Amino acid sequence: MADDPQQAPEAPDDATLRGLLRAARTIAVVGLSADWHRPSFFAAKYMQQRGYRIRPVNPRYAGATVLGEPCVASLAEVDGPVDIVDVFRRTEEVGPIADAAIAIGAKVLWQQIGVLNHDAAAKARAAGLATVMNRCVKIEHARLFGGLHWAGVNTGVVSARRRG
Repeated sequence: MADDPQQAPEAPDDATLRGLLRAARTIAVVGLSADWHRPSFFAAKYMQQRGYRIRPVNPRYAGATVLGEPCVASLAEVDGPVDIVDVFRRTEEVGPIADAAIAIGAKVLWQQIGVLNHDAAAKARAAGLATVMNRCVKIEHARLFGGLHWAGVNTGVVSARRRG
């Protein structure tokens, strides 16, 4: 594998990423936090606001709701089809998540920024899943579909207008 994860052979090009995101409707977010200031919450909320159904997966919040959706402890408990499994867990934890993504028939295993499990990605690809590593689904969606603003987020806080 290449030393630079962005240049790894399995790194999809923009057309592929755009196709994956256009085809997806449901995203299971493994490791989704209920804390609004956590990156997983921020990314999932952004995607939910863009029309994706978010399926929270986190044993810490199992039985509760996160972003208005029931949270489950594992991918095996997600009710209904899943297009993208978005992983907000440590690299060494991705192997079993990849196995579960394969078992539920997901179409994409997406490892967030800083998550780079090449073995799990290879296993997922061998089972027919598309894979993305070391990229944020929110940032890629914003970049490819016009939602990326200065500083990468549209908070409405940064403005050239004077307050008067």
